[in-house]
Order: sequence, then structure tokens, then C-alpha cells
Amino acid sequence: MAVKRLVMMVAVVVAAAVVAAEGFKLCNMSEDDLETCKPAVSKPTPADPSAECCKALSGADLTCLCSYKNSETLPLLGIDPDLAMALPAKCKLTPPSQC
Repeated sequence: MAVKRLVMMVAVVVAAAVVAAEGFKLCNMSEDDLETCKPAVSKPTPADPSAECCKALSGADLTCLCSYKNSETLPLLGIDPDLAMALPAKCKLTPPSQC
């Protein structure tokens, strides 16, 4: 039992090191891309999306982002899901039809 626990802990540490080395990514958006858009998707007074934000969003997997609509992940990142779902239209991008 102790060996299994040790193997599991090593796997978690290795996975965390890989994520740290590669940086955080969400639906083809890097951590920097997400930070660029954060002012547009944060309450209480969201800003209009910047050109840099819209450029980053244009390379994102919008269907993937849509899957986070009802997730706890976005709020944990300081992102309001409703504002995030409205962002593609504000950037003149076509959101997925099922979003």
C-alpha cells in the first residue's frame, strides 16, 4: 500500500513539474493570453476586449471554451463565465452554435 501511495505522489509531482515547465494552457490559450483577456471577463466593471485579447481569442478553441460555461474552473481563475461566453461576439468572432 505504501509503495502505491509513493508511486502516486511521484506521478503527481512529475505532472505538476511538466505543467509548470510548459505553462498553463486552456483551450489553446496560454496563461498570458488569458491574462490579456481578463479585464474583459472580470466583474464588477469589465473593460472592452483589447485588440490583443481578440487576437488571442481568435486562436482559441471556442468549442472547448464553451465547455467551461457551467464549470467551476473559470470562476477559480477570476473569470465570469457569462462575460467569457459573450467575449467572442465582442471580438467579432462567431461563437459555436451550441454555446
